[in-house]
Amino acid sequence: MTTLSGASTHQLAVANPWSVVPSLGNLDAYISAANRLPLLTLEEEQGFARRLRDHNDLEAAGALVLSHLRLVVSISRQYLGYGLPHGDLIQEGNVGLMKAVKRFDPDQGVRLVSYAMHWIKAEIHEYILKNWRMVKVATTKAQRKLFFNLRSMKQSFKADAASSEGGDTHRDTLSSAEVAQMATRLNVKPEEVLEMETRLSGGDVLLDPSPNDDGDEGFGPIAYLTDVTQEPTAKIESAQRDRLATDGISTALAALDDRSRRIVEERWLKVNDDGSGGMTLHDLADVYGVSAERIRQIEVAAMKKMKKALAQYA
Repeated sequence: MTTLSGASTHQLAVANPWSVVPSLGNLDAYISAANRLPLLTLEEEQGFARRLRDHNDLEAAGALVLSHLRLVVSISRQYLGYGLPHGDLIQEGNVGLMKAVKRFDPDQGVRLVSYAMHWIKAEIHEYILKNWRMVKVATTKAQRKLFFNLRSMKQSFKADAASSEGGDTHRDTLSSAEVAQMATRLNVKPEEVLEMETRLSGGDVLLDPSPNDDGDEGFGPIAYLTDVTQEPTAKIESAQRDRLATDGISTALAALDDRSRRIVEERWLKVNDDGSGGMTLHDLADVYGVSAERIRQIEVAAMKKMKKALAQYA
């Protein structure tokens, strides 16, 4: 194993530690540079760790971080199946590595690589859970355990089925035996296994419609999920209509004389048992001994007067 002497590592840390990252942010070049950085011997690692712990030596911290960048790259590759950028996974893993370096105690008898591995994974796990979906799919400890193990275990079950005779390798759902086996292995409830399988099988749905190929707005769930009746403007307008239909009409009718009020009520506000309207112009003409045209003129005048009264009421 090629090692880095204390003097050369010190010089590397004094210089810009992130000079290994290409200026244009090329991920492949970064990974290549990280893999070329030499590893530390046990004595060098403990020496730098003690300098950081006892003297808060940031140059020593840089040397420890740089020598373990390849570990972050290696671990981050295990989480590429979640559809998140590899560069972001590496970035979050580097955060976990720096946390591990800060808390590392060289007198515990373990190498930094073993200690940092848990911090790197924890940071990547947290990033995946926050960014994999808009709706968080794993909140409890059991759900997080299932989230990061269910897919790999399903693939293992498929491989076992393929090696056995008559195994169904095209089945996407877990059998009851597989559910029980997974629950036992991960120390969770079978119901939690089924719930997580359902969550992972579903996809995100855009609420807002996206434009179609013609450039027109498509149809999205927001169209039928929105309750337009609860929109503030609609509620205000509805309340105003209700008020005008009750108190407003009563106020407007009170402004009419008896004959005009009866004509309006008989013509527009009364409904017969069969669902038909009230009295006709000719019926009212017979009641008052005038022509139907005169009844129509009285009705028009009454409507204008009511309209003016309603405007003042509103």
